[in-house]
Amino acid sequence: MSEPAFWALILGGLGTIVGSFSAALVLRWPEGRSVMTGRSACDGCGRTLRAHELVPLLSAAIQRGRCRSCGARIDPWHWRIEVAAVLVGAGAGLIAPGPEAVAGAVFGWLLLVLAALDWRAFWLPDRLTALLALGGIAGAAAGLGPVPEDRLIGGVLGFGLLWTIATGYRLIRRRDGMGGGDPKLFGAIGLWLGWRPLPAVLVVAALIGLGIVLVRHLSGKAVARDDALPLGTLMALAAYPAWLMMIGMAA
Repeated sequence: MSEPAFWALILGGLGTIVGSFSAALVLRWPEGRSVMTGRSACDGCGRTLRAHELVPLLSAAIQRGRCRSCGARIDPWHWRIEVAAVLVGAGAGLIAPGPEAVAGAVFGWLLLVLAALDWRAFWLPDRLTALLALGGIAGAAAGLGPVPEDRLIGGVLGFGLLWTIATGYRLIRRRDGMGGGDPKLFGAIGLWLGWRPLPAVLVVAALIGLGIVLVRHLSGKAVARDDALPLGTLMALAAYPAWLMMIGMAA
């Protein structure tokens, strides 16, 4: 087995476990439920789930996304996040086999959780954003690319740019146009990517947002000028592919 395939297999497999935990976190945290205590149970009948019903991806496929007892639909966010976590881990392993792949997978998994939380609850928890930022600093200390100077500039530029835009909008329109967590997230992304890819990340995030609006419009859903889109989700979706491209081009 080639080295990239080995790392893709290892990190993709680890992604199933990370994805299962991440899905529980995304679904429980906004509701104030702990992901560390209490056993998993069906949201429909409340029955405590057994170990064989909690196997990532496999259990959902066998049970066809429904509880074995009451037939209630299991929230599809579970398997969607698990699939995304597998793809994140496998992608990092294929592009950058070795320690850099582990760092890239962690970057992608943290972005995945933040993206899902922002999409579901318009919430970017400071604790997770700080963890993402610390990961970027740790990567610089470990000698992983990009160089520390670019990372530092990226962190300052990412935060400062969105903070300035948000502050200007608030002064002009007398209302908030951006969540307080968005500048922090963009700064943390800058600590991972450096400053050079940041303009492209914003452009791609904007294009993804336009695509979402277009799909909603074509599907017949009402679309208003002031409809809110989770910017954190859009930036996260753009940032991980940017890391893959950056590392792939440097290899």
